[in-house]
Amino acid sequence: MFKALVFEKDEESGLAQGHIRDLKDSDLPDGEVTVAVEYTTVNYKDGLCMTPKGGGLVRNYPHVPGIDFAGTVEASSDPRYAAGDKVVLTGWRVGEAYWGGYSQKARVKADWLVPLPEGLSTRQAMAVGTAGFTSMLAVMALEDHGLTPEKGTVLVTGAAGGVGSVACAILNKLGYEVAAVTGRPETEGYLRELGAARIVARGDLNEVVRSPLEKESWAGCVDAVGGSMLARVLGQMQYGASVSAVGLAGGAEVPAKIIPFLLRGVNLLGIDSVMQPFENRQRAWQRVASDLPMDVLEKMVRPAVLADLPTLGSEILAGQVQGRVVVDVNG
Repeated sequence: MFKALVFEKDEESGLAQGHIRDLKDSDLPDGEVTVAVEYTTVNYKDGLCMTPKGGGLVRNYPHVPGIDFAGTVEASSDPRYAAGDKVVLTGWRVGEAYWGGYSQKARVKADWLVPLPEGLSTRQAMAVGTAGFTSMLAVMALEDHGLTPEKGTVLVTGAAGGVGSVACAILNKLGYEVAAVTGRPETEGYLRELGAARIVARGDLNEVVRSPLEKESWAGCVDAVGGSMLARVLGQMQYGASVSAVGLAGGAEVPAKIIPFLLRGVNLLGIDSVMQPFENRQRAWQRVASDLPMDVLEKMVRPAVLADLPTLGSEILAGQVQGRVVVDVNG
C-alpha cells in the first residue's frame, strides 16, 4: 500500500475534491516503469488540476495530479532503466491526462523519464522542477540565438515566481546582468539574493504599448507573463535580440505590432517544456546540474508534504507562492 492525493468527482455536483488515499500497485495506470516517488513540487498547472473542475486539463477521474516528480526506479520492463536508477519526469501531460507525482508511487512510460544527472539529488531536481527546467530551456534558446553576457542586461519578468526565480539564478551564475520585474516590492531582497542587479516595478512595463519602438534596453528576456507586458518588452529589445516566452499569467493576447520584428529583427521564441525531445531534455538537465548554483537554489525552497498540496494549489493560482515548493511525498 502507498499514499496518494486522489481527486474524485462527485457525480451529483460534477465537482472534484482531493483526499489522501491508500492505494495498491494494481491501482496504478499502465506503463513500463514503476517509480518510488521521493519528491514533487507545485506548478501553476498543478493548481489548475486541483480546482473542482480540473482547470480544463484533467480528462478523467479519479485522478492523481502532479506534473513532475523525481525518485528511484522500483521496477522496469524497459532495458533503459533498472531498479535503483534515479530518474526525473516533467511534461508529457503527466498529472493532467495521466496520473502524476502526488503519490508515493507512479507508473509511467519509459520515454517520459530522464536519468537524473550525476551530482543532482532527487530533492534538488524538484527544487528545479518543471519551472526550473523551463527556465533552463529559455536560457538555452536565448544563447542558441546569440545571447552572450557582453551584449547587455537580460530582463526576467515574473521574476519572483518559480520560472523567474530560477532564471535569475542561472543567468547570474553565467555572468549576465539581470533586471528582475516584480509587482511585489517585498520580494526585492529575495531577488537580489538570487543575483538580480536591477529591480523593475511591474507598473513600469504593464501599460499597453504607447510606441511600437522604444529605447533599446534589453539584450534578452525570459518572459513568464505574456499579455501587454510582453508587447511592451518587444519594443524595448536591442537589435537582433530575443525573447523566450514561457508563460501567460498576464494574458494570452499580446497587443503588439509587427514593427519590432521587421525593423529590429527581434525574435520571439516559444518555449515548450511538455513535449521536448529526449535529447534536449537531457541537455537541459545537464545544464541545470552545472549552471544552477545549488546554494542559491536552496534559498528558494519552501518545504511541504502531501497534505499541504490543496492549499498550495490555491496559493499558486493567486500568485502567492514565492520561489520553489518541494514536496516530500513520504513526509
